[in-house]
Amino acid sequence: MNRAYSTFSAFWPFYLREHSLPRTRALHYIGTSLVVLLAIAAVVTGTWWLLLALPIAGYFFAWIAHFRVEKNRPATFTYPLWSLFADFRMWWLWLTGRLGPELDRAGVTDAPGRSNGGGK
Repeated sequence: MNRAYSTFSAFWPFYLREHSLPRTRALHYIGTSLVVLLAIAAVVTGTWWLLLALPIAGYFFAWIAHFRVEKNRPATFTYPLWSLFADFRMWWLWLTGRLGPELDRAGVTDAPGRSNGGGK
C-alpha cells in the first residue's frame, strides 16, 4: 500500500528507505555528481546545450539503481520535486559525512541487524 506524504519531512525517511542499499546510493551519487559537474561546465564555458544532459545524467544512474539494485519504483514517479530535492540532500549529506545519522533515524541498515555506520 502506498502512503501519501503531505510534507517533505514525512517524505524524507521514506526516501531514505527507498535507497537502503549502499550500491543504490552510490549510483545516485554518481548521477548527482555528474549533474553538478555538467551544470558547472555549462556555466563556466557558456556551452548551454550541456544543460540538456542534466536529466539524462541524473536519471540514468538513479533508474539503474532502482530497477536493477534496489528493485523498487523510483519515488520521482510519484513525488518528482521532493525526490529531486531529496537526491541533492542525500548527496550533500554523504559528501559532508553526515548521512549516517539520517539513515539510522530512517531505520536503514546495510545488512540485517547491523547499522549502516557513516553512510559513505
